[in-house]
Amino acid sequence: MTTVNRNIVNTYSGLFEGLDNFTKMELIKRLTKSLNKETNDTEKAFYKSFGAFPDDRPAEEITETIKASRKFREKDINF
Repeated sequence: MTTVNRNIVNTYSGLFEGLDNFTKMELIKRLTKSLNKETNDTEKAFYKSFGAFPDDRPAEEITETIKASRKFREKDINF
């Protein structure tokens, strides 16, 4: 744990000392939920990083569509 993180934890734990047990339990539930959500989001983001996209057409047809949609313009470059 870095010094900055340790200071943050110490600061928050000082704030929690004045809370009642019910409120502390609610904080624990929410922190636990956020940890579970973070793990699920990270895993989903990993699987979404692959280059596939939903399309029923064959690869050749997709390639032709992409090539046909390209537009080139001629521009004279004067030196």
